Amino acid sequence: MNAAVVVDVSGLEPGELRAIEAGERQVLLCNVAGEYFALENRCPHAEMPLVGGRLEGAVLECPLHGGKLDVRDGSPQQLPIRRHVVTFPVRQVAGGIEIDLNSA
Repeated sequence: MNAAVVVDVSGLEPGELRAIEAGERQVLLCNVAGEYFALENRCPHAEMPLVGGRLEGAVLECPLHGGKLDVRDGSPQQLPIRRHVVTFPVRQVAGGIEIDLNSA
């Protein structure tokens, strides 16, 4: 089974987030200064969507409790987040970005 999806990221400006459904996963796309990152759209602390959070550089603040994580590698940056969030490798392709859902 091919678990890679191509997503159109036109209109996703630097500093912006977009939630998508990719296969059976809820994925959050992040544009960090023109570089795209994809992670599970679920806070590893509160199990709530991250999509309403604020992205400053590569650090995303959870909209529920203010914990922070690095969208590049999913690492926790500020409590109460203590666990990594699942991230997915991406690469730019014609028409958008390809997200590898197999690597999670």
